[in-house]
Amino acid sequence: MAINDQALSERIVVSRDVAHGQPRVAGTRIMVHLVLDLLAGGKTISEITSEDYYPDLTTDDVLACVAYANVSIL
Repeated sequence: MAINDQALSERIVVSRDVAHGQPRVAGTRIMVHLVLDLLAGGKTISEITSEDYYPDLTTDDVLACVAYANVSIL
């Protein structure tokens, strides 16, 4: 986690200076909403973490995005 990152969860962070202040996966510039959009569009976790999309993400990163979204809507 970078010095200006604020942890929203173990794997989700936000920083004013990165990704327009949007929640993103820690250590990346991959915004949570991009991962959720792929899931909503029918992509599987395996597809999202493949070379075709975001090979730097792990299954746990994708699940953290889903968990973050679930907490955010409550």
